[in-house]
Amino acid sequence: MAESLPQEMLTYILSFLPLSDQKEASLVSWAWYRAAQNALRERDVRYNIPVSSASLSTIKSLGFKSICCISLTNLDGSPASHQVLQSVAYHLGPHLQSLSLGGGSPTEAAFVDLILGCPTLRILDLSGCNSLFISGTLLAQPETAHSIRQTLSGLHELNLAGLRDLADLSFNRLSSCAPSLERLSLAYCHLTFEPDPARGCISPQDSSPSQFSFRNLLRFVQERAGRLHALDLSGTGLPPEALRALGQVAGLQLQELSLQSCRNLSTEAVATLCLQQPGLTSLDLSGCSELTDGALLAVSRGLRHLRHLSLGKLQRLTDVGCTALGGLRELQSLDMAECCLVRGWELARALGSVHGAPPQLASLSLAHCSSLKDASVLSMIPALGPSLRVLDLSSCVALTNQTLQAIFTHLTHLSVLRLAWCKELCDWGLLGLGEPLHGTQVRDP
Repeated sequence: MAESLPQEMLTYILSFLPLSDQKEASLVSWAWYRAAQNALRERDVRYNIPVSSASLSTIKSLGFKSICCISLTNLDGSPASHQVLQSVAYHLGPHLQSLSLGGGSPTEAAFVDLILGCPTLRILDLSGCNSLFISGTLLAQPETAHSIRQTLSGLHELNLAGLRDLADLSFNRLSSCAPSLERLSLAYCHLTFEPDPARGCISPQDSSPSQFSFRNLLRFVQERAGRLHALDLSGTGLPPEALRALGQVAGLQLQELSLQSCRNLSTEAVATLCLQQPGLTSLDLSGCSELTDGALLAVSRGLRHLRHLSLGKLQRLTDVGCTALGGLRELQSLDMAECCLVRGWELARALGSVHGAPPQLASLSLAHCSSLKDASVLSMIPALGPSLRVLDLSSCVALTNQTLQAIFTHLTHLSVLRLAWCKELCDWGLLGLGEPLHGTQVRDP
């Protein structure tokens, strides 16, 4: 039945369906169309709209449905793009809560006009929109900044990832227009670090027009400490002393922190962070290549309410660190992909040691863990509870049909199973059948 399609599937399908003509949509199936219309009422349905003159009629029709979440693709500084932005502001702006311009190249004037037409925005994605920051003049006019501040007063999430031209001055102007920010992404922005980042934080008057400094960011965090809950500094080269300075900001109570690919971080810095920010519920340390088992031990001792943990590509992590995972009783997702020294035995013991109660894990990734063998995975599978929905064992090349049969037997609630490049799996294993006798073949039904 169409009504039973999962939300994420409908979202994906709807992104390809031009719903400008109800008659055409009904040709697919009236029941399916009703399901699609119901999905339109869900706040997390995102429409991907290509920027071209052909999209104008679709934008107008979506305006009648009060769509509140869109992503604009192929955006540039052309008159056609400007026309599309004007149409979005007029038809969708009054209801729009989430807007993504990620990777686009809008002009500053077109961007300002668009934002002024979206007074209810809560989420704004400007990742990769370098055209807005090259000149350094964005929101330089006080009257423009004042109008934008009124429009963005309810903005809670801002994504500035991948902006190579972001500087102190432009960041301060934009962030000052969003006084209610709770979530900020600066992933892969070029941050500059001083030897002692906690000393002598700069004032707004000293903001650099040409570089983005950690001291300036630290000042921002200090000013917003009571409201800021999620921060993404992935790929910024954050050094240990900067992480310590960030963690000790008075009043800061982070819930989510992403430090993916911050390769200079040390195990000691992560241990300090866990003491400074014990309320973290989501932590991404994947790709922090200097971290050892001690980091995982510190996480398990200090972050008792952690629900999401990413440790991918930590190639110095071993089974010793996995022994601590049993202490994370609220853990819902665990990513240990490409931890090539993890064999799974201690992970199995940790998952089975949560005081007799099944773990709450909904997602587990052990992809590319080349040391995994059937025996350790077989001991792990019964310890995984009925809440597990996603299991990724891709490129665990030593696993055989024994593991597959155990999955079919014990993990009956799985929604996603990834086994790409598990070369020892055979057809009969994928069918859930017993191993055929030597010389026999499985017949077609």
